[in-house]
Amino acid sequence: MTRDTAELTNDVLDDIPVAKSETPEELEDLALGDDYALNPEYVEMVIDAVDSGDLKRLRELVTALEPADVADLMGFLTADYREDVIPLLDPEALGEIISEMDENLREEVLEATPSVTLARALEELDTDDAADVIDDLDDTKRFQVLAAMGETDRAAIETTLSYEDETAGRLMQREFLAAPEFWTVGQTIDHVRESGDQLPELFFDVYVVDPTFKPVGAIPISILLRSRRETPLAELMEAVTEIPVEMDQEEVAYIFDKYHLISAPVIEAGGRLVGQITVDDIVEVIRDEAQEDILALAGVSDAGRDAAVIDIVRSRLPWLLLNLVTETIAVSAIAIFQDQIAKLVALAVLMPIVSSLGGNAGTQTLAVAVRALASKELTAANARRIITREVLVGLMNGVSLAVVMGLATFLFYHNGRLAITVGVALIVNIFIAALGGILAPLALEKMGRDPAVSSSIFVTFLTDFMGFLAVLLIAMLLMG
Repeated sequence: MTRDTAELTNDVLDDIPVAKSETPEELEDLALGDDYALNPEYVEMVIDAVDSGDLKRLRELVTALEPADVADLMGFLTADYREDVIPLLDPEALGEIISEMDENLREEVLEATPSVTLARALEELDTDDAADVIDDLDDTKRFQVLAAMGETDRAAIETTLSYEDETAGRLMQREFLAAPEFWTVGQTIDHVRESGDQLPELFFDVYVVDPTFKPVGAIPISILLRSRRETPLAELMEAVTEIPVEMDQEEVAYIFDKYHLISAPVIEAGGRLVGQITVDDIVEVIRDEAQEDILALAGVSDAGRDAAVIDIVRSRLPWLLLNLVTETIAVSAIAIFQDQIAKLVALAVLMPIVSSLGGNAGTQTLAVAVRALASKELTAANARRIITREVLVGLMNGVSLAVVMGLATFLFYHNGRLAITVGVALIVNIFIAALGGILAPLALEKMGRDPAVSSSIFVTFLTDFMGFLAVLLIAMLLMG
């Protein structure tokens, strides 16, 4: 090879891009944006690795992510791509990844994972998280996975599953740190060091128990570590808030929020300590309950990223059909006053405005009421005061809007009676909207029903019907 040819060859090679192997830290920086969401470019890198069959690169991209980010990644991939990624998931992190996934994706991954592998993965989780995953399995797979687990883990999960869904018993983890009140700080610390895997991965308090294993107090770890070894636990313990196993998870979340708890002991009927609930579980409950209420107010369910079109249609269509029925009833008011509308066509133009403003006002009140009921800010003790407040707000808003709407109507149609008709109708409808928006959820709560589920349909019907009726009835009285 001549010198010129060699130089030319080297120049060409210099222009060819060389694949760079990033470190896990560099990949992690590439994966997440400033908002801690996965970058679309990173998802494309994973897809490209699958398409090219580069399993080494694919493994690097997946293992560089935290379990929660892997769960998020699975949601952005189609089912075909997930089939290539699942076998590469780190077995030690698999359980945590699965527990972080959306329910629809979780079912798919659970079905594709061998029972023995799944059993080993779930043994790495706290009992509450493992039981939550096991609960999503079909009967056959559940039996296989439990059979492959160790006796201690299997017994703990089966006990957790014996409690009702969405109760403290299902929410708690059975791993906790308890010590008798006659122990010293030194004995407790030595016990922690010797216990190893028998203790939860994360805990905040030592629960002090009497001889019958009933909690009599709690000691934050921060206080325990700052105390002298010879100090008896009885001198350090603080009052403890106990959670019965049958308590609804919404009640548990309320107690945590009210008393600013980080963890709390869970007791069975006789008062015996059987588990603990930590604040990370409560954050998840609050998030899930908030999402559930938001969706219920709109009359929809969580579709998920991979939900089928037909499933979404089935979940939403019944509510739309119910809304069709209520709206048909509402517009029946128009049919009664057809002659009145024929005399003054402007009524047909103004009625939807009155109805729409009433609907928006009712939705505002309804949203505030549902949130207040969920957070226990609205109870029987203050219901009368809150109802009075919302009615007064409705009247003031109604009068303010009536003045604006009345003036606009007079300027446009040059008809004083029509302006008064619309203004009075607006006051009436917004007053009814405020009253319905607060009373509907209160009534449903009193009947033991979820106020977020059907309140919006009732309030919409009420404001539409009263909006049409108020305009037409007042027009008949004032304008003949």
